[in-house]
Amino acid sequence: MSRLVRSLDGMTVATTLFRFDDSYARKVPGLSVPWAAAPVPAPELLVLNEELARELGADPAALREPPGVLLLVGQAPKGVTTVAQAYAGHQFGVYVPRLGDGRALLLGEVSDIHGRRRDLHLKGSGRTPFARGGDGKAAVGPMLREYLIAEAMDGLGIPTTRALAVVATGERVFRERALRGAVLTRVAASHLRVGTFQYAAASGDRDRLRALADYAIARHYPEAAAAPSRYLDLFRQVTAAQAALVARWMLAGFVHGVMNTDNTTISGETIDYGPCAFMDAYDPATVFSSIDHGGRYAYGNQPAIMQWNLARLAETLLPLIDENSEAAAEAATEVLSGFPGAYQRHWDEGMAAKLGLAAQDRELAEDLLELMRAQQVDFTRFFRALSAGTARTMFTKPEPFDAWAARRAAAMAADQAAAAAAMDRVNPVYIPRNHRVEEALTRAARGEMGPFHRLLDAVSRPFDERPGLEDYAGPAPAGSAPHVTYCGT
Repeated sequence: MSRLVRSLDGMTVATTLFRFDDSYARKVPGLSVPWAAAPVPAPELLVLNEELARELGADPAALREPPGVLLLVGQAPKGVTTVAQAYAGHQFGVYVPRLGDGRALLLGEVSDIHGRRRDLHLKGSGRTPFARGGDGKAAVGPMLREYLIAEAMDGLGIPTTRALAVVATGERVFRERALRGAVLTRVAASHLRVGTFQYAAASGDRDRLRALADYAIARHYPEAAAAPSRYLDLFRQVTAAQAALVARWMLAGFVHGVMNTDNTTISGETIDYGPCAFMDAYDPATVFSSIDHGGRYAYGNQPAIMQWNLARLAETLLPLIDENSEAAAEAATEVLSGFPGAYQRHWDEGMAAKLGLAAQDRELAEDLLELMRAQQVDFTRFFRALSAGTARTMFTKPEPFDAWAARRAAAMAADQAAAAAAMDRVNPVYIPRNHRVEEALTRAARGEMGPFHRLLDAVSRPFDERPGLEDYAGPAPAGSAPHVTYCGT
């Protein structure tokens, strides 16, 4: 527990920031290492998520005071032990047996005002035993990027980790050039990953693996504890959560960019906003990452990659599912084989809502996407234009769209005004347009936070069209260079 003492009207007031727990380190030994954050010479709070702070039961004003800012860079109060978490992972399909928090620390777990256990986690807090030669630091731009994209995802209703704060450290970090250093405080349902299970399974310690699985059940899927096969049910529920999550990504035009197994959560939250971006013109082959030369994590590949990642989770759980390895593999395969159908049901339902249809119509939806691909139509703007009745103007050759629109009209509900209003509740006006993100981060790196806050305001309420934000609703000007992202977070 951390306490901040401050003066108010001549009285000394004790304000509790957080009451930390360390259940993961206690209940699953061997999967984390006690470690302290590096000292920070001159911490400066750049952005604080006050709404999230209140949700966590903290006083935003107290977090802005010097002791609160020190907490946000990992200067933990007495009695709190920060830890670096261990995990493995398949990175671009290649297994790496030891990854872990190379520049991150679990500050602790807190119960929010709804009674949910949440992790407070630091990024850029210095080298750990898992650093693999890195300096353990982070720069302002990538940390603000994660803050921005996470809040945009939350605004879209997509399960995600969130950012509580970004604090500049007052020191320089060296990449291609010297950059301002920063620490991000991230909030997650937990940081359990497929890679965490891979690490535990590779140890050969079945008791450790079982402790991890039991912890995941208790924290995320407590109903699985009563299932006839609790570990198979854990796998079933993780699979269901990830099927729903990836469908939401696809419906929003989101490209994660680095779907390694160490970036696949057990909770079903989106995690790690490094080389991610949102599509402008619809194209299933869209890739933004500078290192994804083969398109492994292209937009259109995301459902299949998630199923592949879940197969790696299944492999770790086989010894717990059944002592008979063949029976365990058969049971897990049956669950895994249901992933495509579960994903497709979520996608069909979501696309019907985006199109204002009275019932799901996969053929109609897929035919539209092919038209959009062929004519390079902007994915996000199209659906708002469709509800407004102006979508035809987005096609350079509108005749094929006219034929499609006639089919859609026959499939719509009778009350078209109500359908259009419902469409606007699921189709955003504002997403983090790539050129706007880069512009905001470039200026923030120079100390100009205004563009960042303006963009953050737009994408945090993405469905509400507001005057003065027109510049945030469209793609980059024609002829702009292709957008490229990097694994900077």
